[in-house]
Amino acid sequence: MSASWESPLPPTEPSVSTMGLLRAVLRGAPLALILIFGLSLLLLLRLIERPIFGMHRPVTPYITQAVCRSALVLLRLKLTARGPRMAGPGAIVANHTSWLDIFVLNSRKNVYFVSKAEVASWPGIGWLARATGTLFIRRDPREAKAQTQMFESRLLDGHRLLFFPEGTSTDGIRVLPFKTTLFAAFFSDRLRESLQVQGVSVIYHAPNGEEPRFYGWWGDMEFGPSLLKMLAQKRQGRVELIYHDPVRVADFSSRKSLAAHLEAQVRAAHQAARQGLILPEEEVIL
Repeated sequence: MSASWESPLPPTEPSVSTMGLLRAVLRGAPLALILIFGLSLLLLLRLIERPIFGMHRPVTPYITQAVCRSALVLLRLKLTARGPRMAGPGAIVANHTSWLDIFVLNSRKNVYFVSKAEVASWPGIGWLARATGTLFIRRDPREAKAQTQMFESRLLDGHRLLFFPEGTSTDGIRVLPFKTTLFAAFFSDRLRESLQVQGVSVIYHAPNGEEPRFYGWWGDMEFGPSLLKMLAQKRQGRVELIYHDPVRVADFSSRKSLAAHLEAQVRAAHQAARQGLILPEEEVIL
């Protein structure tokens, strides 16, 4: 998380009631067990999977997907999705609202997140990210060549890398301008002609009566209180994913034109969904 944009102050969170604390315990305990069991199983199977398949992961991503779906069920956060499925290898870019995005996006597709390096040291989230194959990077121009090589290796091995081009999480009611630096890797000689990229709009709808920014996680907000709020919430809202038509990198002249196209896709659908405009029939996932 970062306070690098001119973010509004987060709302003052009300104290959690006794019933809310009880709900948090009743949901949090099984959630912790599922995470520990699922990731322990993943790491155990990876010991077998790695020597046989190397970087390819034909089994363990489905464990991650099952764990993330189970987490959303326990949180009682309804998920719906619409839009085309991308066939073949490629990358995905999405707007970024919350730590919940990890569960939401992993529950739908087998993806590997690209995240800033400091996330690896965060309690809980960092452990989860490392175990599920997240690629950690430093936003340092001196490391651009090495990062391009890492992206190439993972993408050519068939990994679906998922980027958050905004560079930070937000309050969920807006999409920030996409940073274009990481898009340069898509234009390498080994990727440009074969790679496709798909934009995804992630839209959170607050529970009835709650602040529209209920699911946002930004600025100096801490993970612990945010997690407690989600676990203690009596009635959850919902989240929807809108998958846009994939585009070929070779059809764009530069990283800036590619980033602008994907940003326009993500932003338009995000705004339409938040305004309640009629969209194509959705698929209910959870």
